[in-house]
Amino acid sequence: MTAGSGAERAGGRRRFFGAVSPTGEGQPVTRFELLFDLVYVFAVTRVTDYMARAHTAEGVVQGLLLLALLWWTWAGYAWLGNQARADQALLRAGMSVAMAALFVVDLTIPEAWHDKPGGLNGPLVLLAAYLVVRCLHLAVYSVAAAGDAGLRRQLAITWIPTLAGAALLLIGVLLGGWRQTVLFAAALLVDWGVVFVTSRRGNWRVHSASHWSERHDLFVILAIGESILAIGIGAADQPISGPLLVAAVLGVAVAIGLWWLYFDLVAPAAEQRLEQARGQARTTLAVEAYSYAHFPIIAGIVLAALGVEGVLAQASGHGELGWFYAAALCGGAALYLIGHLLFANRMRYGVHVGRLVTTAVLLGWLPAAAVLPSLVALAVVVGILAALIAGETVRYADLRRAVGHG
Repeated sequence: MTAGSGAERAGGRRRFFGAVSPTGEGQPVTRFELLFDLVYVFAVTRVTDYMARAHTAEGVVQGLLLLALLWWTWAGYAWLGNQARADQALLRAGMSVAMAALFVVDLTIPEAWHDKPGGLNGPLVLLAAYLVVRCLHLAVYSVAAAGDAGLRRQLAITWIPTLAGAALLLIGVLLGGWRQTVLFAAALLVDWGVVFVTSRRGNWRVHSASHWSERHDLFVILAIGESILAIGIGAADQPISGPLLVAAVLGVAVAIGLWWLYFDLVAPAAEQRLEQARGQARTTLAVEAYSYAHFPIIAGIVLAALGVEGVLAQASGHGELGWFYAAALCGGAALYLIGHLLFANRMRYGVHVGRLVTTAVLLGWLPAAAVLPSLVALAVVVGILAALIAGETVRYADLRRAVGHG
């Protein structure tokens, strides 16, 4: 071995790893990450449509399992983008392939449990594309973590629940029916559970608090956008009428209310708390408050959007909303607030009592919402959210000023 050949190999490694640019403190979200999130816009729409078409409790459970699979992939790439810039060289190439695979997942969502005659097997195609996204993430992340022995060890451990979950997903796809639903839930429990337990070692890294909070802010906006889209879907093919316009306005009010409850105080307070934390404390907040506690926030928005879509679909009539859409509307808004309570608990800031009371009020309103006209049911939900917002605006005025609001 000559000195020259050794230097060439060392230079080759430097050039290869030099293709990964570390994310620094204060680094904003890259434009490529915004592009990457577009496949999730379509995904959330497909999940909502799946639940609406199924129109059963089982269909909602299946839709939420699909949403959880999608959320887990997005959370993984959010961690990757916080490790290294997503718009350069290796990460951009890897995430481009992941985008294509994710779009395949999106296309197969209607066949996730029931394969349509002809063509490829839908559930198997969905599983194969999902595993491409997960395995590619861990492979690229390992390269981006070069030089960080603790992080690479954590990534190596993460292969275990990933492959164990994949085996359960495959068995579920082959068995089909209710067994598939149970095994999909078991796969998520294994994957999420093992990663959570092993994360206590503190080997994950959060290099930029602002990037981390902004990534999750954008996904919340993406999900709220689904509630806006639900208005258009629910109103499709209906003649313009007074009740339809009222329902549309109320639907927009729900979207604004959900946005307000997250972005007026919660998001800036959480970002400030994350920026103040260092080392293991910051990592713990990122794992527990964002990667885990944010899922019920997202799921709540999607369910509420499903409920709004149901209201718009029958806004021109005078019939009752029904249990399915009432549960989606009131239960979704309640789940959204439960996610907020979990988030606030892990971030250790206030804003608890009002949201806990409002959660109980929404669940208490559900039986009445199911048997009342859809417009009345939606109007009361808007009123409940508005009352919570008004109360918090007064009660937490000092906290709002402390986090930068005038």
